[in-house]
Amino acid sequence: MSGQIRYSDEFKVDAVAQVTERGYSVKEVAERLGISTKSLYTWISKFSKPQRVTDQEAEVRRLKKELVRVTEERDILKKAAAYFAKDASLSHM
Repeated sequence: MSGQIRYSDEFKVDAVAQVTERGYSVKEVAERLGISTKSLYTWISKFSKPQRVTDQEAEVRRLKKELVRVTEERDILKKAAAYFAKDASLSHM
């Protein structure tokens, strides 16, 4: 025996999916699965689907990120307005 562990293609594809589809880092997945980052990078180049991002898809991603940021800003402003309105009503008493 060569002493090398043989992993099934299913295992490799799942490891690749954790990086490419679920957004985990290569280092994190490699440590969790007990494999080297070099192996995982090799599997990514072999098993990941070619990602052809159209301009429209890229714009949708950008807009979704912006929406999250703007929504968070709006929520902060709502809380601040409610706080100051409450504070102002207490000072008039």
